[in-house]
Amino acid sequence: MSLIVQKFGGTSVRDTERLFNVARIIADTYDQGHDVVVVVSAQGDTTDDLIEKAHEITDRPDEREMDALLATGEQISAALLTMALKKLGYRAISLTGWQAGFLTDANHGKARVRRINKERIENELDKKNIVVVTGFQGLNRYDDITTLGRGGSDTSAVALAAVLKAKRCQIFTDVPGVYTADPRLVKNAIKLDEITYDEMLELASLGAQVLHNRSVEMAKKYNVKLEVLSSLERVPGTVVKEVCKMEKMLIKGVAKDDNVARISLVGLPDRPGVAFKVFSVMASHNINVDIILQSVGREDTKDITFTVARKDCAEAVQALEEIAPSLGIKKITADENITKVSIVGAGMESNPGVAARMFEALGEANINIHMISTSEIKISVLIDKELGDKAVLAIHHAFFDEV
Repeated sequence: MSLIVQKFGGTSVRDTERLFNVARIIADTYDQGHDVVVVVSAQGDTTDDLIEKAHEITDRPDEREMDALLATGEQISAALLTMALKKLGYRAISLTGWQAGFLTDANHGKARVRRINKERIENELDKKNIVVVTGFQGLNRYDDITTLGRGGSDTSAVALAAVLKAKRCQIFTDVPGVYTADPRLVKNAIKLDEITYDEMLELASLGAQVLHNRSVEMAKKYNVKLEVLSSLERVPGTVVKEVCKMEKMLIKGVAKDDNVARISLVGLPDRPGVAFKVFSVMASHNINVDIILQSVGREDTKDITFTVARKDCAEAVQALEEIAPSLGIKKITADENITKVSIVGAGMESNPGVAARMFEALGEANINIHMISTSEIKISVLIDKELGDKAVLAIHHAFFDEV
């Protein structure tokens, strides 16, 4: 008998009707002879509602208390789904993240899983129970509740699949798989039958919201077979794996990320060690930096521009202002009215002209590029935020309308 891990997102469990729909999907898998471990997110907009409630109390909620608050959303989903399974006549039990053995570091709001004590889950499976686990959460060494950050339920599911040696990990969403672009924006977006870990990791990191990038990273590391499916349509999904069949597609997808802010440091001294001091400050504040552009030095000064997540922008600027006098930074500017649009595909590595086609599409759409970043399998550009959707449509048309 094989083990299947199934994860259901907030839209899949948002109300009673959908909870019973999910329960029937799980029951069908169980009836096929599989052991089933289920991971759930909070219902619908529950997490956003809880955040709003916290901000009604204070503009800067304590991180520990925020984790304690936000963890309740998944607990509601898990308990209700377990009730639905029992109503259908199946043995089931809900477990919180810590009851399921999730031990994390102490980084509130974006904790990382350190290990999973799987004994409780295995004991419940031995009793022929369907085990429903709250995603997104765990416990640190101080016995405080922690959360894994947005999309953390994907990470919870993959981590369980890895430690339990599951046959596969199914991620159920409101779309039937991974598309070449957001099908809600691009009506002729193409559903992919399969995609590599590396391509999916880039898409997830660049704004595609089907999978969380940390979950893809973990799946690749532990060779967990991922499958992205719809909880609303019983159709084949997209398989994420190490190697895919050769395809004619140059790129696999176009992604847009609005959670971006650009910070510019003007007039830094052009001498060794300055960049190190700037980015070590970002690291000390646990702020991830993405695209970095340094200008050619002039008159013994240089400029550095880089991007961070929009939520980290204010903290980053404040930290930089504190070191500006000692570093000799003349001016600090921040711009949150931008977006990042990217293309991803292993095919571009061996096919020249991909960047030119992308830039041509943007030029014909009269979209100006502020910054460019490239790797072997992706190209990203920074543009004005209000032009983001227009850019995605133009690029998708350039690459996929002939497919």
